[in-house]
Amino acid sequence: MEFAKRMEQFGEGVFSRLAEMRKNRVAEGKEVFDLSIGAPNIPPAKRIMEVMAKAVMEPKNYVYAINDTQEMLQAVAQWYQRRYGVTLDADTEICSLLGSQDGLSHIALSILDAGDVMLVPDPCYPIFADGPRLAGAELYYMPQKKENDYVIQLQDIPEEVAKKAKFMLVSYPNNPTAAMAPESFYHELVAFAKKYDIIVLHDNAYSELVFDGRSWGSFLSIPGAKDVGVEFNSLSKTYGLAGARIGYCLGNSRVVSMLKTLKSNMDYGMFLPIQAAAVEAITGDQSVVAETRAAYERRRDVLCDGLIAAGWQMDKPPGTMFVWAPVPEQYADSESFVRDLLDKTGVLVTPGSAFGPSGEGYVRMALVQSEEDMQRIVEAVKQSGIFA
Repeated sequence: MEFAKRMEQFGEGVFSRLAEMRKNRVAEGKEVFDLSIGAPNIPPAKRIMEVMAKAVMEPKNYVYAINDTQEMLQAVAQWYQRRYGVTLDADTEICSLLGSQDGLSHIALSILDAGDVMLVPDPCYPIFADGPRLAGAELYYMPQKKENDYVIQLQDIPEEVAKKAKFMLVSYPNNPTAAMAPESFYHELVAFAKKYDIIVLHDNAYSELVFDGRSWGSFLSIPGAKDVGVEFNSLSKTYGLAGARIGYCLGNSRVVSMLKTLKSNMDYGMFLPIQAAAVEAITGDQSVVAETRAAYERRRDVLCDGLIAAGWQMDKPPGTMFVWAPVPEQYADSESFVRDLLDKTGVLVTPGSAFGPSGEGYVRMALVQSEEDMQRIVEAVKQSGIFA
């Protein structure tokens, strides 16, 4: 058998290796505290589940969805106006995604041809780079360095690279570094994109998970942003709907139109009961958003404060559901530390090398365990003596 040459770019994924490590430890009868995958474990509000359950029992909802319902599109437009102060045309500036992961791969196919230059953050969530790779693009990594608070320095992108670039992706609050960019960065981003005629995608999946009284908005609220690009948003973390796969592409009508055209040839739209749940999530009682944010903030405090006290020096993240922590100096690389940490404590985290060249030397921890389990993790690390 012969397969597509594009598959030669993808070896065994790091998350598959982590899953195997977890499986082997469990098979030995040992406990695993899994902080490796950012899978939200806070369920949706009961009202959202009830709306979906009722819609699931309607026989008429089992047809192909084909298009987004007007009810959902209008609800999304109202959500963006209410929450972010952004005005959107429901018919031309909004497109649903079967989750941001799906959208991140598809949008690259709708914009990039083989050999086109794509600007991606480094480190970054893997699909940020993998989607463009599937499209045959050449990647230029934009470093996110600690000395710059992990904010991309647009002025450091070489002129010859900027002139060739066709598409760029940025994301704050950021996965994996948890960094937040100042508003000035977005004004610079719009000017940069206009100067070099680059399409921008801003991934805003963590806009509601910001801590210590901070607030976050939308890229689309910046003057000129809709002229140059789009934003992705997701209901996975904010409303506990990760498995339902609900995301949106919003903004520039030409970009949205091309993505809609591509998707019309690749899928049959979002299951109608899921669309109903999405409408309920973003139009109903929003107290669940604050409750979810507070839960992640408490988990962050228990984990970070405890690990810092145990001798693991790290910065407490200002947002997201992740902690980006340095690997102790005695370890040659992040993956060897991950293995040792699991062996000595039962705590499974993700090596920073999984997120690109600049990720080496760090690990990412997901805040996906209860406060009680976070305390148990802290105790396990303390007792291991790994940071003594």
